[in-house]
Amino acid sequence: MTDTPSPSVALDDQLCFALYAASRAVTARYRPLLDELGVTYPQYLVLMLLWEEDGQTVGQLGSRLALDSGTLSPLLKRLTAAGLVTRHRRADDERSVSVRLTDAGRALQGPACAISGHMIDALALSTDEFAELKGQLRTITDRVSDTPQPAKA
Repeated sequence: MTDTPSPSVALDDQLCFALYAASRAVTARYRPLLDELGVTYPQYLVLMLLWEEDGQTVGQLGSRLALDSGTLSPLLKRLTAAGLVTRHRRADDERSVSVRLTDAGRALQGPACAISGHMIDALALSTDEFAELKGQLRTITDRVSDTPQPAKA
């Protein structure tokens, strides 16, 4: 039999609160670094996906970020207005919109990599601890969501 935590209503016993507090702290640490780039954290996430693979559809981006089109569309409009991405209907499927980086959007990749370095330093985790924590967080996401997350190293 597996040893599991006892049910509790004490705030400090709640995993959800620990995750919430950690998420807020990490996002707050990102904010001044991203302000220098002129992007918000959700915009940064979109840019990271496009740096991995440019020309993704709005649907692909939404799926990877677990965002619906009502949330993603205004975010993409702001990135377009900032001159960081372009959006075009795909010739092979008029219902689908492709998102591509502009030269200005591609130019942010180097400075963004430096942000990643700052965050890795702030966490002060070993490579193994870093990988283990990401794995545990993905397991939590998979277990509590309807859609399992793609496996990543």
